[in-house]
Amino acid sequence: MKKWYAVIGDPISHSKSPAMHEAWFAENDIDAAYIPIHVPSGTVAGAVDALRRLGASGWNVTIPHKQAIIPYLDEVDPLAAAMQAVNTVKVLPDGRLLGMNTDGPGFVRSLEERIGSFRKKERVLVIGAGGAANGIALAMNQAGYGKISVCNRTVQKAEALCGRIGGEALSLEDAAEKLDEFGVIIQTTPVGMSTATGGLPIAIERLDPGAVVADIVYSPLHTDFLKAAMKNGNEIVDGLGMFIWQGALAFHEWTGRMPDTLGTRQRLIAEMEESTC
Repeated sequence: MKKWYAVIGDPISHSKSPAMHEAWFAENDIDAAYIPIHVPSGTVAGAVDALRRLGASGWNVTIPHKQAIIPYLDEVDPLAAAMQAVNTVKVLPDGRLLGMNTDGPGFVRSLEERIGSFRKKERVLVIGAGGAANGIALAMNQAGYGKISVCNRTVQKAEALCGRIGGEALSLEDAAEKLDEFGVIIQTTPVGMSTATGGLPIAIERLDPGAVVADIVYSPLHTDFLKAAMKNGNEIVDGLGMFIWQGALAFHEWTGRMPDTLGTRQRLIAEMEESTC
């Protein structure tokens, strides 16, 4: 029987995941399909029951269901439990549903794909303290990045996250004053998205040109924050890699195959450039 996978969310029509996974199935000669399913808020329980009954082999979870889905799963792995967010569901051989989160590990893999892992001993600054920041900070801490600071407009949120990783919580102003002390800087807020107001999440006058600057936003590919970093001479990591790798890790969990992430990046960039012509 042909296997099928899905992504659930609200909204969902904009998702690039179906095309990406369908291409990976074709490249790996896997007879499977991947479909987007619109699941309105408040209907997650029914959606999980339907996916289970209809024989889905696994699915991704996007906004706003990453937390809401947890009570309806049979098991949640330690990282997803710590993050209190699930973006990938794997159907185990006995039919039980395992919740996982590949967002944070996906960011780490995308970062190290671009710059290697030799910067683990350098100080890391995470800008923002929302769901994405939690996943990234926890995954980086798990991967051996030991000096992680978090700055946020609401310092209490940064303190809550730092309490879980042993890091330093900072206000945006304090972080800006200490910016030259950090070797890796990660922007996790919505600032710079095509659907939000552009601009910089933090003043960068003290940005060290030797630091690596990352942004998890991938539309546009180069946010104002990354453009400012490039102008300053910094090496940058855009958000497209995190999107690809979170999907690739889910694909690997489901199929045992690791897709071609670099080829996927080239294809997606070409598609993005074509859509802007």
